[in-house]
Amino acid sequence: MIDLRSDTVTRPSRPMREFMLKADVGDDVFGEDPTVNTLQEKIATLLHKDAALFVTSGTQGNQVSLNVHTQPGDEVICDYHSHIFNYEAGAAGMLSGIQLHPLMGKYGHPSLEQISEALRPKDDHYPQTRLICLENTHNRAGGTIFPLAEIRRIAGWAQVYGLKMHLDGARLWNAAVVTGVDLAEYAQYFDSVSLCFSKGLGAPMGSIVAGSADFIRRAHYYRKAYGGGTRQVGIVAAACLYALDHNIERLREDHQNAKILAEALNKSAVFQVDMAAVQTNIIIAELKTRDRNAPVAVQMLKDNDILALPFSTTKIRFVTHMDVRREDIEQSIRIIKNIFG
Repeated sequence: MIDLRSDTVTRPSRPMREFMLKADVGDDVFGEDPTVNTLQEKIATLLHKDAALFVTSGTQGNQVSLNVHTQPGDEVICDYHSHIFNYEAGAAGMLSGIQLHPLMGKYGHPSLEQISEALRPKDDHYPQTRLICLENTHNRAGGTIFPLAEIRRIAGWAQVYGLKMHLDGARLWNAAVVTGVDLAEYAQYFDSVSLCFSKGLGAPMGSIVAGSADFIRRAHYYRKAYGGGTRQVGIVAAACLYALDHNIERLREDHQNAKILAEALNKSAVFQVDMAAVQTNIIIAELKTRDRNAPVAVQMLKDNDILALPFSTTKIRFVTHMDVRREDIEQSIRIIKNIFG
């Protein structure tokens, strides 16, 4: 079975597992796990932030950050297709008592003009805008990269109006590999950044948030409140350290495989792909005809040993990752041609 549903389906390699076995551990709630501390220090250094905090998932990292930056009743500007608006179980309202103000950005990237138009007036009738959340790369838009120049414009404007900036950088590694832009250069425009190790980097679990010392102090409190305080978690943090040292540059292979598969899908009789959106490792393929919907097409693929994810009634997501080789892509293309023409 060739699994193209997500880059979260990767399994830790044997060398990663062996590295995990050797991890020094301690009680992380007390700040005594040496492997976690090493990971946090390494990420803080990479992003040029004061400190970092290991969290169990990207959702937890984003929600802890929202909670730190806001008060109940505040409003957060984000993209309509962003992860925090669509895939975090309504946690912003449930946990922080805030509301999200989603904007329809091009390729998942709201412009400064859209964001400035969404700023609430200083009037008691309105919720007050406190935070801007951007996503890079953008999942639902197809792994698109947020242009650095536009991030810079938005951050400069946000500073003038006293707004905080949070980056959902679950796949920021992918953006950095494609653009050559250093992680710290992206991170400098944000008050907080979340990164994920369990997607393209292949760790079994784990994300991290970084920011100022005060931000991390408060984030530690919310992580505990959300049930995210863990004990001898250095075993998992070791996998993340291994991923940082061995699995970032190899993301280029995923990007190349995605481009090859996207081009083949686009030439098929059934699918069309916006090739401008295929910038990293995610492909959103839309069905050209209405005689079969996405769930039906996904089932047909599954019956022929390819797993993909229905993204709407007419769209299917394919994601390349470290457990998918070039031979798997070539085999997938042959199967798709055989099924759909």
